[in-house]
Amino acid sequence: MNKFKFSLRELCFIGIFAAMIAVVSQLSIPMPYGVPMTLQTFVIPFAGVVLGAKNGTAATLIYVILGAVGVPVFAGYVGGPGVIFGMTGGFILSFPLMALFAGLGEEKKRTAWLVAGLVVGTIANYICGMLWFCLVMSVGLKAAFTACVLPFLPTSAIKIALVFVLGRQVKRALVSGKILE
Repeated sequence: MNKFKFSLRELCFIGIFAAMIAVVSQLSIPMPYGVPMTLQTFVIPFAGVVLGAKNGTAATLIYVILGAVGVPVFAGYVGGPGVIFGMTGGFILSFPLMALFAGLGEEKKRTAWLVAGLVVGTIANYICGMLWFCLVMSVGLKAAFTACVLPFLPTSAIKIALVFVLGRQVKRALVSGKILE
């Protein structure tokens, strides 16, 4: 059996989560250095926890690909290669890693693994975003850290906690058939 095959149910949930990511990306707060605060970094690991590593990553990849080809799904209703090659491109390109690490953590069925997956995914997002920001904006690591990481640390902690609690509850409801049976 091919590990990349998806059932109809899985495809539906992948599409729903890709749409959810697109919707919450529009709920953004502009920040002084140009990297907006959005709920993407909540829904993306949430997708990994609820759908699992494979399907959560697939939903996130679909979102990234849609935006890369020009569908206005990124924050501020924009899309296209210019966004990917712009100052926030590193964050966007690392979104599938966030879903993957969250999903892998959940699949281990241990609290510590899930927390580690959520934290590692967030750190990967910060590192990719910060390094890309340095490259595109021609700034040093200190300036990139100040612009791309420091203002987001408190909300990242809250998002990780919410994904940990809510993701497991929603996944249990899906598995038990209480949602969309």
